[in-house]
Amino acid sequence: MPFPHREISEARVPYPSSRSWTVNCSILFTDLPLHERPQAARDAGFDAVEFWWPFAEAVPANREVDAFVRAVDDAGVRLTGLNFPAGDMPAGDRGLLSDPSRSHEFRDAIAIATGIGARLGTTGFNALYGNRIDGVAPAEQDTLAAENLAVAGLAAAAIGAVVLVEPVSGVDAYPLKTAADAVAVLDRVGSDHVALLLDVYHLAVNGDDVEAAIDRYAGRIGHVQIADAPGRGEPGTGDLPLSAWLERLTAAGYDGWIGCEYKPTGSDPFAWLPAGARAGSTTRA
Repeated sequence: MPFPHREISEARVPYPSSRSWTVNCSILFTDLPLHERPQAARDAGFDAVEFWWPFAEAVPANREVDAFVRAVDDAGVRLTGLNFPAGDMPAGDRGLLSDPSRSHEFRDAIAIATGIGARLGTTGFNALYGNRIDGVAPAEQDTLAAENLAVAGLAAAAIGAVVLVEPVSGVDAYPLKTAADAVAVLDRVGSDHVALLLDVYHLAVNGDDVEAAIDRYAGRIGHVQIADAPGRGEPGTGDLPLSAWLERLTAAGYDGWIGCEYKPTGSDPFAWLPAGARAGSTTRA
C-alpha cells in the first residue's frame, strides 16, 4: 500500500484560510442538474469552481455554451479550471489529443474552451493525455500530443492561462502515472504555457512519491487537486497526509488554486473545511 495508516483523522487538522479553494462541480453536487451546481458551491461558501468538459459534444451549440457561462456568472463564482473534452469517460476514455483519429475534436474545442475561459476568468485548462491505442505507435501518439498541447498552450496564454497535463490512476492504458511521466511530456512540448496538474490522489494511488514530486517539480506545477485515499473521498476519510502536503506546497512556493475533486461520502462533503475558510484569497478580476 503506497500510503501509511494514520491515527489522527485529516479532518481534525486545520486548513489555513489563506488558501484559494475551488470546487470541482463535475464530481461534487452530482445530485443537482449541472447548471445548478455553481450556485450550490456558492451557497456552501465557495467563490470558485472548476468543471470537466460540461457538454456532450466536443463542439457544443452556442446556446449550450451561453447557458453554461450564464450559470457560472449568475452564481457569482469564478471558473478557475476547465477540462478539454476527453471522450466518453464512463466508458474509459481519458482524452483525445494523442488519438490520431480524434485529435481534431480536441483542436476544434480549443477556441470554445478558451472563449469560455476569457468570459469567466479561467486560469487552467486540463488536457487529459489520452489512452494508448492498439495499432498506433506510442511515439506517434506522443508527437501528436506535443503538437496539440503546444497549440492549446498558445491559445491559453492569450487569456493569461495555462494548459495542464495530469497523471491519472485507474485506467491501465493511460500512460501518465507519475509526476515524472507528465513532466517528460512538458519537456517534449517545450512551452512555458503548459504545466503539471498535481493531483495528489492519483499520484498516491499510483505509488508515486508525492513529497518528492512537490520538491522536485514545484516550479512546474500549474494546479493542485486533492482527494483522500483509499476511496477518493473528502479529506479525513482516508489515510493521506493532505494538510502536510499542502503545507509542503506552500513552502515550495505554490500559491495557486487547490481543487476539491473528490467523491463525497457524507451528508456534508465540506465538513472538514470551516465555512469561513472556503472563499478563495484569489478574487475574480
